[in-house]
Amino acid sequence: MRHCSVQVRGLLTRSELDRYNALMEVGKYLEEQQRYDLSNIVQQEVDILIQPAIERLKEKSRQRDRMTEEYLRSMDIEEDEQ
Repeated sequence: MRHCSVQVRGLLTRSELDRYNALMEVGKYLEEQQRYDLSNIVQQEVDILIQPAIERLKEKSRQRDRMTEEYLRSMDIEEDEQ
């Protein structure tokens, strides 16, 4: 089973995180039983589950980029005034 990044896990809601942990536990058990056909299905469910958190992470990055751009613009304006 592939884990998602710490950043993505940090953006999961409590219910998403509980479900994520349960699915990972089931997937690990299935892999121990060498039921890779079933653990693959569980991995697909994990991938679907974490999509909203990935989108939240992308939005945080876009927001940070916008803030950086605004800051750089304000620095350009201050330099022009001097």
